[in-house]
Amino acid sequence: MDAITATIGTLTRGKPRWLEGGIRWFLFACALLSIATTGAIIFILLKETVVFFTMPLEQVLDPSDTGTRVSVVEFFTGTRWAPILVPQSFGILPLVCGTLLVMVGSALISLPFGLASAIFLSEYASSRLRAVVKPVLEILAGVPTVVYGYFALTFITPVLQTLLNPLLTSLFGPHAGVQVFNAASAAIVVGIMTLPMVTSLCDDAFRAVPDALRQGGFAMGATKYEVATQVLLPAALSGVLASFILALSRAIGETMAVTLAAGGSPKLTLNPFTSVETMTAYIVQISLGDTPAGSIEYQTIFAVGAVLFGITLVLNVIAHKVVRRFREAYE
Repeated sequence: MDAITATIGTLTRGKPRWLEGGIRWFLFACALLSIATTGAIIFILLKETVVFFTMPLEQVLDPSDTGTRVSVVEFFTGTRWAPILVPQSFGILPLVCGTLLVMVGSALISLPFGLASAIFLSEYASSRLRAVVKPVLEILAGVPTVVYGYFALTFITPVLQTLLNPLLTSLFGPHAGVQVFNAASAAIVVGIMTLPMVTSLCDDAFRAVPDALRQGGFAMGATKYEVATQVLLPAALSGVLASFILALSRAIGETMAVTLAAGGSPKLTLNPFTSVETMTAYIVQISLGDTPAGSIEYQTIFAVGAVLFGITLVLNVIAHKVVRRFREAYE
């Protein structure tokens, strides 16, 4: 904030005081707008979620009975998600399971490879190589997510089927192969998508560590690997952990890639080679326009969205606390 104030002072030096005051109010309005937008999103989600839990269900077998409503306990503990089938069921655990399956799978790719790439760029790569490799990595973040989804369908899934189907069918039977739509393909492409984020943020955290710490490690006889893992990594731990949690938040919120790659079958399973449905994929499915607005099926969009918002909010709060806990101040 002090830097912003100093910049404003430099730009408005010798100019009327009202101009400086106008800029300050403009910046304040921008900050207030972001807060108001967030508040409006939270209000709409909570309002429509309350409507979802208080709306009477239409009982197909007994049309005269319209007093039944969705139970909060059933919603959070039910193992079957079928809001548009008969009989209806509103257990969100299959959607949560599919989302976490993709998130964990992507984390196994993006976190270790992103951290290793950041260590290489920060400590091993020459300036010329770094100037080439880092922009190429960051290009991955600019590829449209729908392209990643088709890449998973047309390349990653066939490769997985070629490599794993003989082994899986021999061990577990003819129906145990990799399906066309599967969580593993979605996790791989989401891991590739979040890899540039982890690499870039970890690299920035490493480069923010004072060079005196590196030189101190070398003076003690440590190798470059030991300096990177035992000196720089602990010193930049807050930035590294924050990048991990932000990457997980990004993976949870991914939509088009997992919609195309993972499929639309809500299942409570830990098998990464079968079709699953994530919360974002379900929102896309219901938002296509086939569901009447105001119906109980339509209201599930907001209920699922509220759960998704709550998960990402928890991750961001954890990231904030981690940064504060492990923050190191260098002068």
